[in-house]
Amino acid sequence: MELYEILVIAVGLAMDAFAVSLSAGASGHASTFRSMFRLSFHFGLFQFLMPVLGWYAGSRVAHLITAVDHWIAFGLLVLVGLRMIRSAGRDPDSIPQPGILGIDPSRGLNLIMLSVATSIDALAVGLSLAMLQLDIWYPSVVIGFITALLSLFGLRLGNRLGVRFGQRMEGIGGILLILIGIRILVEHLAV
Repeated sequence: MELYEILVIAVGLAMDAFAVSLSAGASGHASTFRSMFRLSFHFGLFQFLMPVLGWYAGSRVAHLITAVDHWIAFGLLVLVGLRMIRSAGRDPDSIPQPGILGIDPSRGLNLIMLSVATSIDALAVGLSLAMLQLDIWYPSVVIGFITALLSLFGLRLGNRLGVRFGQRMEGIGGILLILIGIRILVEHLAV
């Protein structure tokens, strides 16, 4: 597989992570260096790991995963999106502190859910590469690196939007997450 083909795949896979990063940055919950690093690192890491897992799983479980992957991504994105919308309507002083059940997308359960939801398609890419009997390590590294870079760019751009438009961006970010989930679901159900 040529580098340009891997780059096209990587950018395509990274678009969901970019959109989620844009929403997270705009919400104001991922504005510090540490939170931006955590989010972009985990998005890149999961985008690296999922093709490897898919490649190793091979064709034995492909029919099981592809039957539900879109529902998993949809459910996770809607759950986090609804939490962001609910949080946007609250008084900033009444919002709970970030934690495993907080609204911070760069920590705890939210970080894991978003990382899985944005990388589930990469699992199918790994399955495809296994069926084509292609090497997995080089494409996975490129996919993970491109995703981390685009996620960081999305966070920085989102932070600028958040500063400009304030707390309502969190609600808009939640709506965007839900729309991404719906798009994923519709794309898979329309096939």
